[in-house]
Amino acid sequence: MIPNADPLAALVGQEHAVRRLNAIAADPPQSMVIEGGDADSRVALALYWAMRLNCVTGSVPCGQCPACRQIGDLAFNDLLFYDGREGLIKVESVREQRSTWGQPPHGDGHRVTIFAEAQMFMTEAANALLKSLEEPRPGNVFVLAAPQRERLLETLVSRSWVVTLAWPDIRENEPAIAEWTTALVGFWQSGRGWFERTSSKGAVDKHLAMQVVLGMQRELREALSGSCATPLSASLARSYDLRGLRRIGLALDQAQDALNTQVPVNPAMVLDWVATRMI
Repeated sequence: MIPNADPLAALVGQEHAVRRLNAIAADPPQSMVIEGGDADSRVALALYWAMRLNCVTGSVPCGQCPACRQIGDLAFNDLLFYDGREGLIKVESVREQRSTWGQPPHGDGHRVTIFAEAQMFMTEAANALLKSLEEPRPGNVFVLAAPQRERLLETLVSRSWVVTLAWPDIRENEPAIAEWTTALVGFWQSGRGWFERTSSKGAVDKHLAMQVVLGMQRELREALSGSCATPLSASLARSYDLRGLRRIGLALDQAQDALNTQVPVNPAMVLDWVATRMI
């Protein structure tokens, strides 16, 4: 992640979540899950929390003291930042910090460890973090930011305080995902042109597969509501009756559950299963 000139800019419209954090700052939970919003707003709230716990004012972050500035630049002594947007969060990255988490922070505030896009945890990494949460050390707090709490290891969520950002009102998929969802619906209708997309090695990882499933769920919601904000959702509404649309929804829910589990799955095979399910 490249530090933002204003790392908190994405919090506009998320004032309710900021108020909730301010209300618990005097006695911070050891672990927090931030869900909802988008990736930028989740990171911004996590950085706000780190500032709130370390600002020299002891209250709402001033944004000007050394701690606030260094946190905004991801250069603070008591900040550990892992960015799942850059790839999987592996067990080695977690294990190498366990001794650090067993020590008090360097300064007078809290050591804050942020896992951005924590759904990118490998199973072993999630379990390694769980062990650290089971052995709490004063002064160390953790933030796991993910689109939905269901995409994290259940035992991690159960040990965390959850804050939900306002969900973005997005009715259309970004072009890269729209290409996949269009191909999927095209395969349902013609039986052609799908497996070429998923058969090549490395073409589909877990993150992409989840984005395709979520993108199809968005198109399905538009079709079911009758809004049909996109050509693809209009095509779904024309091609399937209510029973057929519900079958699609059930298949997508099952695919999402499969991708959310910590049991290793082949993401391409999950998408292929969805494709063949509606033929």
